[in-house]
Amino acid sequence: MNVAERTAAAVAEIERLDAGTVSTDPALILKVSSDWSRMSPVLQEKVPPGRYLADAVVRPTRPEHVPELLRVAFEHEVPVTPRGAGTGNYGQATPFDGGILLDLRGLDAITVNPGGTITAGAGARLTAIDRVGRAAGRDIWMYPSTKSSTIGGFIGGGSAGTGTIEHRTTSDGFVVSALVAPMDGSGTMRRVTGDELTPYIHTYGVTGILVDVEIRTDPARDWVAVYGSFGSYADLVAVHRSLLDLPQLPRLASADEPALVPTLTAPMDLDPTRYSLRVIAEASTADEVAARMAAGGEHVATLTDYTETDRLSGMSYNHPVWFFQRGNPDRSYFHMESGGTPLWDEPDAVREVYAGPVHLHLELFCHGPGAMIVAGYQGEEAVLAGIPKLEALGVGIHSPHQWYVDRSVELATETARVTDPKGLLNPGKLTAAPPVDSRVNIGVR
Repeated sequence: MNVAERTAAAVAEIERLDAGTVSTDPALILKVSSDWSRMSPVLQEKVPPGRYLADAVVRPTRPEHVPELLRVAFEHEVPVTPRGAGTGNYGQATPFDGGILLDLRGLDAITVNPGGTITAGAGARLTAIDRVGRAAGRDIWMYPSTKSSTIGGFIGGGSAGTGTIEHRTTSDGFVVSALVAPMDGSGTMRRVTGDELTPYIHTYGVTGILVDVEIRTDPARDWVAVYGSFGSYADLVAVHRSLLDLPQLPRLASADEPALVPTLTAPMDLDPTRYSLRVIAEASTADEVAARMAAGGEHVATLTDYTETDRLSGMSYNHPVWFFQRGNPDRSYFHMESGGTPLWDEPDAVREVYAGPVHLHLELFCHGPGAMIVAGYQGEEAVLAGIPKLEALGVGIHSPHQWYVDRSVELATETARVTDPKGLLNPGKLTAAPPVDSRVNIGVR
């Protein structure tokens, strides 16, 4: 039998066992078989919606469904591609070999543990986890710029976000434990902790399915949204880099050049001729942040409603790139994820790497800047040719234009030999020698 026929047999058994809700609706399959990789013009060409489709969608609604349905899929040799909310940008959830698209959004239970950690089903959205945590007096360490993402998707496919300045990445202690189901025919799952977590974080589900995750929190703080603007890049940078010496590090510090400002989704009108700086600051530091903004430019506003910090998060990382693309549909733009002090100190040299105009969206890491470098798209070859030039300047790079596992690759490969001996988990994402060099040293860790 071919994959579609094997999938039909498998999902019939899954339905008989009541191990998840099954759908073969073509509209749903089309929707969940792609993600936000359309942000990349390279991936738009390689993995456009509709080119790769699952044969069925299965949504488990109880944790025990996952190992049971994986056992059935293993016996029928059916590929399984895990998916959360589909907010990833790299095509990680594309079902290259068809089979089952595992929609984990039905696993959304959230528990605040006595020690202050939070355990959440893989399909729980970060918005809900944060809401439950805040009600219990806890702040989750970090969350992605798309806060409606699921925790399983963030751990399995993301790496950084709001909170990264203080807590670094998802690989730096954020995850305390995870309940993982292997694709080995055993129909089991086990709790993984400590160093054993490494091959399950940011590996796109190729080593096992995250059923739930336990994450760290801090005592809840009073966060506010602070807006500033500047007449020059140098004035912007002077304040941006100074934020690392605050007595309480900010949760986020995002900045944009004037070209990117008009399409931002701010709650007030931002001057499109000036550089925008937006900071999620702890309330006790807000006046100091505002004073620094006013000394070098203008303090635009301080918004004390916590929901405004979520709005500000929504203008971080690659979101301004998407807003810019959407607001300028007459031309195709790409972005490159980067990190390093030349982004502060030698911006003109960075811009000269690609054909202009080139724009910078800045973020703040624990020891320096990161940036989305934005330029007009002139083909994949031109995009990739810029990587060694940027590295020669001292700028680290991660390319968002590929879908391969690019962290802990050797360990993931070694782990998958045991946990996925038939290579059925998210096929096409794990390879010892990715054909596209994506690099990963953007300075976050």
